[in-house]
Amino acid sequence: MSDSLAQLIDTPLRPLRPEWSVPERVDALRAARELEPDDYWTWVARQQRWSTPWHTVRTGELADARYFDGGRLNVADNCLDRWAEDPETADRPAVIWEGEPGDTRTYSYAELAAETTALAAGLLELGVHKGDVVALYLPNLVESFTAIQACNRIGAIYTVLFAGFGEEAVAARLIASRASVVVVADAVYRRAKRVELLATLRAARTRTPDLRATVVVDRTGDLAAGTTALRDGEHSYASVCEAGGAGTPCVPLDPNEPSFLIFTSGTESRPKGVVHSVGGFLLGTWANAHWQAGYEPGDVYWVAADVGWLTFPIQAVVGGLALGMTIACYEGALDTPSTARFYEICQRHRVTKVLAAPTLLRMLRRFGDDVAAAHPLPALKLITAQGEPFDVDTFDWATTTFDVPIVNAYGQTETGSTWSYPVYGVESIKAGSVGTAVPGHTFDILDDDGLPVPPGVKGNLVLTSPFPTLARTVWDDHDRYLSTYFGRFPGRYATNDEAVRDADGHLWVLGRADDVINVAAHRISTMEIEAAVTGHPAVVEAAVVGIPDDTKGTVPVAFVTLRPEPGAGGDPDPDQVRAELDRRVVAELGGYARLAAIYLTPVMPKTRTGKLMRRLLRDVVVHGRPTGDTSAMEDPSALDIVIRVVEEG
Repeated sequence: MSDSLAQLIDTPLRPLRPEWSVPERVDALRAARELEPDDYWTWVARQQRWSTPWHTVRTGELADARYFDGGRLNVADNCLDRWAEDPETADRPAVIWEGEPGDTRTYSYAELAAETTALAAGLLELGVHKGDVVALYLPNLVESFTAIQACNRIGAIYTVLFAGFGEEAVAARLIASRASVVVVADAVYRRAKRVELLATLRAARTRTPDLRATVVVDRTGDLAAGTTALRDGEHSYASVCEAGGAGTPCVPLDPNEPSFLIFTSGTESRPKGVVHSVGGFLLGTWANAHWQAGYEPGDVYWVAADVGWLTFPIQAVVGGLALGMTIACYEGALDTPSTARFYEICQRHRVTKVLAAPTLLRMLRRFGDDVAAAHPLPALKLITAQGEPFDVDTFDWATTTFDVPIVNAYGQTETGSTWSYPVYGVESIKAGSVGTAVPGHTFDILDDDGLPVPPGVKGNLVLTSPFPTLARTVWDDHDRYLSTYFGRFPGRYATNDEAVRDADGHLWVLGRADDVINVAAHRISTMEIEAAVTGHPAVVEAAVVGIPDDTKGTVPVAFVTLRPEPGAGGDPDPDQVRAELDRRVVAELGGYARLAAIYLTPVMPKTRTGKLMRRLLRDVVVHGRPTGDTSAMEDPSALDIVIRVVEEG
C-alpha cells in the first residue's frame, strides 16, 4: 500500500458537528444496528404497503435467497398511490424538473400518480403484459419517472438504455432483452445541442424483430408542431396516456419476481443484464434513501445523476418516492450555459440535499471559489457522493465551501443500493472512506485463499449475509451469475473490488481487483498509484492505466489534470510537475511502479454520470484510438483532446 494511502487511512475520524446532527435519527439507527439482518429487513418490509401479508421472511442463502414468500405488493403503489391517496401528501411536489434550455415542470404526487396510471393502462392497450420487457430510451425527464412506475404498476420488466447510447449499443440491448415496446424521447438537449434519440432508435429497430411498438415522448414539441411525423408502429406518449385515461389498478406481485434488468459490461466483452426483484429493490432502495439522505419536511433532493445510472432509480425514482421525498431532476450538462448552472438550480428550487459522483465536486472546484461565493446555498444540508474514489482535497474543499456534511457511499449495480457509508446526521466521517456497513449488511475482506485479513491489510471485499436488494440473476444466463459472483469465494458474494478496513472499522474501497497490474512480477493496483499522484498539490484529477511492455509485461501510465496556480492564470510548469510526480511515485511505491509516461490533459473522457473511462485512455495509448463503444461518453470532444495530447507526447 502506498504511503499516501496508508497515511490517509490512518487519519482520525471527524466527529459530526453539532449543527449537522439529526438527534432523532440516533436512537433509530442504534435500534436498527442491534437487529439481526433478517429482523432488520422485516422492519423495513413493515414500512411498505402490502396487499397480501408474507408467511416466511427468508429462504435460501446469498446465491439463491428469496424474501417474504407468500406476500404480494406493488412498487408503484408504494411510491405513488400511498402518497397520492393521503390528503396531507397528495399535493406535495413529487418531481421538480428543469430542462437544459431552462423550461421547468412540477408534478405533485397526485398528478404523477394520475399520469402514471394512464400510461400504464395505455401500455396494456398496446399489448404489454406482465413479464414483458419495456425498454426506456430516455434522458432525465418526468416521463422517465412515469414510464418506470407504469411498468412497475402492471408488472412489466423495464430496462433503461442510457440516452447517450448510439445505434449499435441500443440495438444490442434491445435484442438481448427481447423488448416488445420502447419508450423514447424524440430528442434531448445536451450542451446546447439536440441529440436525436428517435432517429437513432429507428436505425436500430431494423435489427430488433421482437420490438412491436414505440412510444414517443414529444420533448422538443416537434410532434405537436407536425415537424416530425410518426411511422407505422409509433405512438405519441400523449395518445397512449389518452387511450389509458381510465387508468388501471396496481397488479399485486410476488416480491421475488423480476422488476427490471440493467445492462452492465464491467470488464467483460458481453454486457450483463443484471436482474433485480420487485420487493427486494423496493425495500433496499427505501432503506438506502432513508439512511443516506433521510427525509425531513421541506426537503428537495436533487439526484444529480443520469437515469441510466442505477443510482437514479435507487435514490430518486424508487427509493426517493417510496420515502415520499420531493425529487429535483435536471436534463442537461452542469456547465451549460455557464459554470454557475449547478448553483442556479440549487437556488431556484431550494435544493436541500444533493447526490452526485465525486467528479461533480471536482468540477465545481475547478470552476473556482468566486463562482461558489457568488451563489450561496443556505438551504443546502447534505451532499452525498458515490461511484468514484473521493480524494481528500476535494472532500475538504466541498466541506469548507458548502458547510454541510459530505457523505461518501459505496455500492454496486449488482447490490442494488449503496450499503456502506456514514449515516446522515448521525455518524462520524473520515475523508476518503465509505464509512461502515449500514444495517442489514455484513462484509469481510479476504486474502486470495479466502481467509480474513486483519485491519490495515488490503484484500478482496465480499458480502457475507443475504440481503433483498442483491441482484437475483443475469438475464438468460444464471450460470454466469453464479460463476461471476459466487464462484471464487463460495457462500459469499464477491464484489471483485479490493478494499481495506482501518483500525476504526471504516471501509476503504481501493478499486477493481482486475485493475491490479503486474509490473515485472510485482502486483500493484492502479488505484494505489493514483493515490500517490493525486497527493501532489498541483493535481486535481488523475487516472492510471496499465499498457503492454515488451520487457516488463505491463507498465503504468498516468493521465493528469492540473490545478491552475492561484493568481497566475495558468498551469504550473509541466516539466517540473512531471519530474515531481515521477519522484513521488518511486519514493512511495518503489522503482517498479515508475510511470512510463505522464500525459497532462485539461479534460478526460467520462460517462454522463461522471466516471472516468479508463478503458478509452488505455485504448488511446495502445491503439491511438478507441476500439470499443464510446456512446456512453459525456463529451466526445474530451477524447479528441486526449488523443492529441498522446500524439504530441
